[in-house]
Parts: sequence; structure tokens; C-alpha cells
Amino acid sequence: MKTNTLDHQHFEVVIIGAGMAGMAAGIRLALAGKQVIILEKHNASGGLNSFYSIEGRKYDVGLHAMTNFVPKGTKGTPLTKLLRQLRIPYDALDLCQQNGSRIAFPACNLQFSNDFALLEAEVARAFPKQIDGFRALAEEVRTLDAFNLGAIPTSARAAVQRHISDPLLEDMIFCPVMYYGSAEEHDMDYGQFTIMFRSLFFEGFARPFDGVRVIIKLLQDKYRSLGGIRKMKCGIKQIHTSGNKATAVELDNGAILTADKIISTAGVVETTRMCDDQPADAAADNIGQLSFTETITVLNKQPTEFGWDDTIIFFNTRERFNYAGVHDELVDPTSGVICFPNNYQYGAGRQLDEGFLRITAMANHDKWCALSPADYLAQKEHWYAELQKVALGILPAPKGMGGCPQPSAAQLLDDARIAKDMFTPRTVRKYTGHLQGAIYGAPHKIKDGRTHLENVYLAGTDQGFLGIIGAMLSGISMANLHVLQGD
Repeated sequence: MKTNTLDHQHFEVVIIGAGMAGMAAGIRLALAGKQVIILEKHNASGGLNSFYSIEGRKYDVGLHAMTNFVPKGTKGTPLTKLLRQLRIPYDALDLCQQNGSRIAFPACNLQFSNDFALLEAEVARAFPKQIDGFRALAEEVRTLDAFNLGAIPTSARAAVQRHISDPLLEDMIFCPVMYYGSAEEHDMDYGQFTIMFRSLFFEGFARPFDGVRVIIKLLQDKYRSLGGIRKMKCGIKQIHTSGNKATAVELDNGAILTADKIISTAGVVETTRMCDDQPADAAADNIGQLSFTETITVLNKQPTEFGWDDTIIFFNTRERFNYAGVHDELVDPTSGVICFPNNYQYGAGRQLDEGFLRITAMANHDKWCALSPADYLAQKEHWYAELQKVALGILPAPKGMGGCPQPSAAQLLDDARIAKDMFTPRTVRKYTGHLQGAIYGAPHKIKDGRTHLENVYLAGTDQGFLGIIGAMLSGISMANLHVLQGD
């Protein structure tokens, strides 16, 4: 292992991708004494949840909130299981709870927090005829075995409609759940819905004070301390096969690695197409069609100075919520997510130095990728401005800063802005490798992680556990099930 090249080295397990799932799987296997290597085609870990720097300022990507929050000492929850499996102390995450969030539709707003009783009270207030059905749905969600890897997918819409008869309430329930974890248009698997409902509403939102890099550094340091090998800028050219097994991994630089088993976090379609026994267009019917764009605005004031106290707002401006791919425009600004990373309970004397406003909306991958460089920049400017307008139409009117006449909301925001950026489906495709820039991957998940090859397994987005905690649990679960079980 002291050679400078990876060529012709053998490992017990090769992990493709240094995202949350890949790093968690690596830690779990290294804890068990396995000889493991993580290969990442980019120069930064984190995958869908990472960060980047522009002019010394760090921007989080992906992490609006870490779902599945529970207070320290809470037993039997995904977060508790995760920390125990990785042997990471709870306090190392430096988790700070949300102030409170809401679901904003033209006819109704529902507030929620990390206390489920608030959402229950809000539903009772706004939908008094639906509260019994909502409570019955919540109890069903609470008791369902959503992590059954052999469960047959069923319609979440149909399951919810057994309890909820008001289409507005149905849409308001689905809006945050879908935006934070559905790869499927219009509907989602009931098991997936249940996992997301629990993680958002029964457990809740939190954020490390320093953002996603806290989690990435924890995972990297833990993996490194166990002697795990991680190689960056190591893209996979091909997985070589013989019969029903993978025999070797060929890197983009031509190096060849062999492994007893491979865990891929690249996605089911992307992994299938790496295999030399599959056609280039394999699994075309399972490519995700949902991609997103996000604007990030840096302010010289805290959001609360404008009267913006929410942590996250899931919004929809139409009569009905339409969660589907964008076809006619570059961006669909009629629904999305507004996030203020400042609005967490960081504690006395702690607050982010600058204000942040993040706005997420669905976008068209093909149209963004077809633009010339000049048109790409122009369209980013256009849609950045459009999404700010949408947000200002949903947020409370900002507090004036004096003067007569009072400046407009747009002018107040412009005056406070000190930096901005925007990512598009083109960015997502480049840095994740997901076809169509599909953040949540393929619509059909492979819950048991098995592929057509008996020693290649999936973890992460396309295995089906979503969110940061879900991704890490996916890596752990697949490592336990397919590598460590029976050892």
C-alpha cells in the first residue's frame, strides 16, 4: 500500500462516491477492520451536500436543514442509530434547532416547528373538519414499518386520501415532503412519504452552526483516523464484469483496481451504465426528471432585521401544487423553498456574521445545458431577479429603514445585498454526475441495494433513504447488510 499509484491494487470493498452515504459506509466498514477505499471524481467530499468558496466566502450547497433532529439522549431514532453505528458523539454535530417554519399557499399558511403539536394545532385551526383524519394519518405514519427493504411500493397520494378529503390540505402536506425528498412526479412511494413525514414533522430541523462542512469534516476525520483510504479526482471509467460478478474497476486515468465487493453511491442508472456488460442506454426508463435551481443572496443585515423570522418556507402560488418536471421554461417559479440559515437557535452570543437568503425552485435540465456561455450567464441574472420577486411576494413586507417615501421591498433587498450566486441543473449534473441533474435520483428506488451483479450494491439516493441522515443511514445499512452480515 505504499506505492504512489492505485494500479492493480486489491481492496475488500471499493466505494464509489465520497458523499454522505459513501463516507458513512466507509467508516462503518473501517470500524469492522475492512480494507476499503473511497473513490471520488471531484476534489471535494459531500456529494449533493457540500460547500464551495467564492472570494473567501463559503456557500453551503444542499443543506437547508438537517432533518431527523432529536434532542440529545433520545432513543430509537435515525439520528441516534446513526451516531451509534459511526461512533460519533452527539455534541460533535453542534446541532441548533430551527426557529420555526411554515407552508405558504395563497389561501392558507400552516406553521410548524420541531414540536409536532404546533402543526397539529395549525391543521385544527385552518382545517377543523380534517383534524381527525390528520391525526389518524399521523398515527398510521408513526407506526408503519417504513424501513422494510422488501416492501412493495404503494401510492402515498392514495394513502393520504384515505384520511384527508380536502385537496388543499393534501397539497400542503405533500409540498415540503416532496421538495425535501421525492424523485417522482405528482406522487411518491408511501414508505418514502412516511420516512420524510417523520423526519420533517415528528423530528424536525436543525443545523450545525458552521453548516454542512461540520458534518463533512467529522466524517472525513473519522474515516481517516480508522486508516481508510480516500482518493479524490478519481472518476470511474468502467466496471469490468465476468458472468454475474464485477471483476475490476477501471479509473478514468486507466488504473485498474480489484475488489471483493463494490458499493456505489453514483445512482442506479449511472452505476448500471458503468458496467461493461450493459448497453450505453441501459435503464433509460428510470432516469429522474426533477432538477432544481437555487439562488443564494448574502446580506449585510440579519433576516430578522427585515421582519423575516421563519427558518424555512415551503411555498406554492398556484391553486393546486404541481410537483413535476419543468418543460416550457428554464425555471418554474410558482413553487419552491425559501430558507434563512440565520434563523436557527444558535444560542447566546452566536449568529452568522452575514445574512443569507436562499431560494430553491424546479428547473429544466436540458434547456439550461443547451445555453451558450453568454446566454447562460444572462439567464442566471434573469432568473435570479425573478426568484427574488417571488420571495418578496411571499415574505412579510420588510421593515423600512427610514426615509420618505419608503423604499420598496426590492430596493431594500438590493441595498442590503453584498454578494450573490446561483446554481442550476447544469451545476448539479457537473458536480454529482446525476443524469438530468436529478438531485433525488431515479424515481424507482432499489431498497435492498442489489444490482444485476451479485457483488455490486447501491447506497445513497437511489437506495431510497433521503436527506443527510437518510443518506448516511443508507451507507451504513448497505455496508451492514451486504458486507458485514454473516462475517
